[in-house]
Amino acid sequence: MLFNSLSFIVFLVIVLVLYYSKLFKWTSKKRMLLFASYAFYGLWNPPLVILLWISTVVDWTAGKRLAVEDNQRKRKFWLLLSMCVNLGFLAFFKYGDFLLENFVSLVNSFGIDYKVRPMDIILPMGISFYTFQCISYTVDVYRRQIQAVKNPLDFGFYISFFPQLVAGPIVRASDFIPQLYQPYNVDRKTFGLGLFWVLNGLLKKVFLADYLAVNFIDRVFAQPTLYSGVETMLALFGYSLQVYADFSGYTDVAIGLALWMGFSLTKNFNSPYKAANVGEFWQRWHMSLSGWLKDYVYIPLGGNRTGSWVSYVLAFLALFGVAVAVDAYWVSGVLAVLVGFFYLGYRRSPSFRKNVNTNINVLLTMLLGGFWHGSSWNFVLWGGLNGAGLVVHKYWKRIRPYNASHWLAQVLGVLITFLFITFTRIWFRAPTWDGALEVVGRMTTNMQWNLLDDVVLGFWKPMLVFALGMCIHWIPEAIKAAYRRRFARASVWAQAGISVLAVLFMYQVMTADAQPFIYFQF
Repeated sequence: MLFNSLSFIVFLVIVLVLYYSKLFKWTSKKRMLLFASYAFYGLWNPPLVILLWISTVVDWTAGKRLAVEDNQRKRKFWLLLSMCVNLGFLAFFKYGDFLLENFVSLVNSFGIDYKVRPMDIILPMGISFYTFQCISYTVDVYRRQIQAVKNPLDFGFYISFFPQLVAGPIVRASDFIPQLYQPYNVDRKTFGLGLFWVLNGLLKKVFLADYLAVNFIDRVFAQPTLYSGVETMLALFGYSLQVYADFSGYTDVAIGLALWMGFSLTKNFNSPYKAANVGEFWQRWHMSLSGWLKDYVYIPLGGNRTGSWVSYVLAFLALFGVAVAVDAYWVSGVLAVLVGFFYLGYRRSPSFRKNVNTNINVLLTMLLGGFWHGSSWNFVLWGGLNGAGLVVHKYWKRIRPYNASHWLAQVLGVLITFLFITFTRIWFRAPTWDGALEVVGRMTTNMQWNLLDDVVLGFWKPMLVFALGMCIHWIPEAIKAAYRRRFARASVWAQAGISVLAVLFMYQVMTADAQPFIYFQF
């Protein structure tokens, strides 16, 4: 069920009627929401609910054992068991065919004629998100940063809460679990604020993301050879807005639905295209994932202090993967020379060693973040480009000859950051490696600037929607917060009237079929 579908509206009405009724006490309400969450997930593909149950049972059991066990070897066993089960499921269902395909390519590169059928594995919806929640829980219990959840049903509720189950935000147990034991309380203001978030998210999805995709972006990326470089460039700019409006729209709806049930979810976006550098962008974009990667990948690898053997093993695998992906093993030789150069500097200079370790950890974190998004070398390269952007910005800060706080520097920083992030999205959007190269080729060899006026006029409606979306994005946060509060405090009749107008507007602009959210594929 999609949030922007009639079936979900019917489902939600039933859930809310039962939830707000006086037939159930607080504990019974939680159990009802747990059952509703399993029903919501099961309607996608009923057998895959079993995976969710297995992860829940394993991680709850591991958490209980970690909480009472003092023997360090036994504690590591339970942590590794949890990690292996969760990452094993993720590796098989999300990356099984990808790993098999690349293994076959590697074997064939040695002259061995080996073929195997793809497994055609069905990707469980939202497995990337609930897997990360499970991992963060067991790691935090292992570190003794949180208490283990005593009731398995409460833990199951944390893992499967349906508003954020399939596309986040990634919720930490330390933020969510305590809310399960607080008195249920949804006043009219809270309900109004939730309504605002739901309407805001649906408008982002239907009016901005879907309209741009169906009427312009998807056409260009489906057959880039039929369009000029100018059209491709404008479609790429449009995609930057589309992916933001789509994903942040989902999380807005999730936040609003959670508020209707008395729960507060993690903020996931903070006007990311206002960022003046790549580092700031990743502090504003998909904040729950960025925080997760920092706490559970970057810091364990050594952070900005040191490196570990894991860092170098992963770096080697990443470099080897690049060589296999581009089918050019001379790349390995070039990389080997670079590794030798860095090794000499590593042995002779402690400051050089620290910088190398830090940069490797940054790049690996972003590479893994890219790989988390999808089983494709495109996503790996996308993550690597963003990692390289973070490293370059770190060194640029040391040598830039201007005051970064000056308004002109801020404007140029925002513009350059937006252009860089948009450029990297070529590999995020293109379905194949060759498709990404085709898009790059259109913009480097076939721009045809003389067509700009005709393109803008021919696609004037999507261009207008894009301009309007960017203007809304740039509204100061203080103003946005003010009209959220004003809506939440408005009368019931005013809220109802605005809601009806919003629904009618969405009905007029929405496509024939409800479009799935982009991040459902992750």
